[in-house]
Amino acid sequence: MSPNAKAPDFFDRLQIITESCLTRRKRMRRIKKEKQKAKNPLLDWLEAFLWAAGMVLLINQYMVQAYQIPSGSMIDSLNIGDHVFVNKIVYGPELLPGILKLPSPVKPKRNDIIIFENPSYISRGPVFDIAQRVIYMLTLSLVDIDRDEAGEPRVHFLIKRAVGAGGDRIVMERGEMSFNFAGEDRWVTEREYIKARGWNHKISRLMPERHYPVLEAAGQAAAWTDMGLSVPEKLRTQSAGNVRFPDYLAHEKSRLETLRKISPHEKRFSVLFARHRLGWYVPEGRMLPLGDNRDNSRDGRYFGTVRESKVLGKGLVKYWPLRRIGRIL
Repeated sequence: MSPNAKAPDFFDRLQIITESCLTRRKRMRRIKKEKQKAKNPLLDWLEAFLWAAGMVLLINQYMVQAYQIPSGSMIDSLNIGDHVFVNKIVYGPELLPGILKLPSPVKPKRNDIIIFENPSYISRGPVFDIAQRVIYMLTLSLVDIDRDEAGEPRVHFLIKRAVGAGGDRIVMERGEMSFNFAGEDRWVTEREYIKARGWNHKISRLMPERHYPVLEAAGQAAAWTDMGLSVPEKLRTQSAGNVRFPDYLAHEKSRLETLRKISPHEKRFSVLFARHRLGWYVPEGRMLPLGDNRDNSRDGRYFGTVRESKVLGKGLVKYWPLRRIGRIL
């Protein structure tokens, strides 16, 4: 450098560095663009698909998952064919489908619409279960590979309302439910409780009250047949009516009560009848899930209570069909 040359000041150095960075950035962009041009279009499409599929899986597994309602057990709250989103964050998501559920400070509470694994579901193995759930998630509940011999989807998950909570005693009389809450000394009907809380969901009944005498007579007649006895003519006449939507629990209660009377020495009849007479007790840390459509729901009355830690999510919104869009209440 000559004695008269001026040393570059701060702004000159900044300009040199900026030009260098911009030149390098432009060169990198040009290289990336050339690589994209040289890439096979099929691989480019596959990369985009895998990225989108990965995002769908992450969202479905840890945040919000789509489900399709397969039965009428929750009518009118949820109808057959409704597509719904379930909040999977609220109660803690699973790390992997069916494996190791993360804890959450939020627990399911009474009246929540919850989704959980069907207690009577028979798994085909962890590999099949994971594959089924991945495909189900990727297709937003449109494709279910888990089907029975008749081609119908096997019910892996159930969506019901959390009706009973820890400490409750619950009885049913002719399809109508009553609660005895922990620490209380009186019974409250479910309909009274729903009204007092200001909840808006409807308990649907398919079987009218006038059909119960016929149904109960049919249960008594079944008990005589079970014991190898001839059904009395009067009882045969009383049970001859047509009951379209039978309350199977009421039928079974009537049958067991009659068996107990016919054979009072048979303790097993007394024990089985006591379950219907005394109702259900919900232990702490468990929920009793029931369908809103009481005469068309295979629920906790048949398979028992469900652990809170096994609840996978809470119903969020209905998104299809368009006329059904709205919050799940």
